[in-house]
Amino acid sequence: MELGLQGLDSNVCGRSFHNGRFIQRMREKAASLPNVRLEEGTVTSLLEVKGTIKGVQYKTRTGQELTACAPLTIVCDGCFSNLRRSLCNPKVDIPSCFVALILENCELPYPNHGHVILADPSPILFYRISSLEIRCLVDIPACHQMPSISNGEMTNYLKSKVAPQIPPELFDAFISAINKGNIRTMPNRSMPAAPHPTPGALLLGDAFNMRHPLTGGGMTVALSDIVVLRNLLRPLCDFSDAKALCEYLKSFYTLRKPVASTINTLAGALYKVFSTSHDPAQKEMREACFDYLSLGGVFSNGPIALLSGLNPRPLNLVIHFFAVAIYGVGRLIFPLPSAKRMWMGARMISVALGIIFPIIRDEGAQQMFFPRTIPAFCRSLVV
Repeated sequence: MELGLQGLDSNVCGRSFHNGRFIQRMREKAASLPNVRLEEGTVTSLLEVKGTIKGVQYKTRTGQELTACAPLTIVCDGCFSNLRRSLCNPKVDIPSCFVALILENCELPYPNHGHVILADPSPILFYRISSLEIRCLVDIPACHQMPSISNGEMTNYLKSKVAPQIPPELFDAFISAINKGNIRTMPNRSMPAAPHPTPGALLLGDAFNMRHPLTGGGMTVALSDIVVLRNLLRPLCDFSDAKALCEYLKSFYTLRKPVASTINTLAGALYKVFSTSHDPAQKEMREACFDYLSLGGVFSNGPIALLSGLNPRPLNLVIHFFAVAIYGVGRLIFPLPSAKRMWMGARMISVALGIIFPIIRDEGAQQMFFPRTIPAFCRSLVV
């Protein structure tokens, strides 16, 4: 199934990239600015004085321990953050792991598109990261034992279980990548944003909020958060009153929700829907989702706009999600309804509720759907 850019503005496009190279280029760009000084080291702790963060303590490459002080410290030390515990309530879940390969000198079935293969037991991703390289990410759910790379189990698993499900255009390059042996694994983490607003500090990026990487939404959320924070800080001339600044920045957690909660919810829901299951109702839900997107028009453009952050409306996401479930029930019941099919339809609705509601609960229903009822959000509108 191809999902294109029909009906969208000419400036709408997607970007795939090598994450490490992209981050390094952003660092270089920041370092080139006249008001930025780049210091390289490993942050060991936050400097806290009477409940206010005053800066960080860090260690240089030579082992020298130094401190850096600032009226506002932005903590963005990634998914393995050792600083976030004092700034949020981290509830990290690891639903699966990615097995990563780089395929060389091959073409994707649909050039210049990301690819999701609905495989068994869970999806496989392909996307281009350079003119000669394609990244392959094989998802292995947490409920499955991770094959060992060192004793050859992983090689055997990829060749016997995964390779038969690979598109023919990529098969030879996939086998070649396995034989080269440069196989890496990475746990996929999910963590809802649960901040403890703290004077002098603010969390950003994966240190603050994570979602399943199936949809590749992490960078979209992070960059969107940066824009929200920039707009809040832009009118301020003085950050010296840490408590007042902390109170003012509470609105950040609600203002970020349209983009963040839409992408987070869709990532978690799609991963659960697209992963294989022994539950017949969930299998029907998976088929219904695929067929719903295959209808084209608003049925595909709507979810893709939500997925990419172009339409950050949580309510639209919920509408599309239940439209998939209702569409699936309709496929089952008509034109020959029976008690068995009606029971399966009811089970599908139950599965849909069981998938979407826990994610919405973790994201915060009030912030997602009723932001104007939150005092900090209203104060930001006045400012």
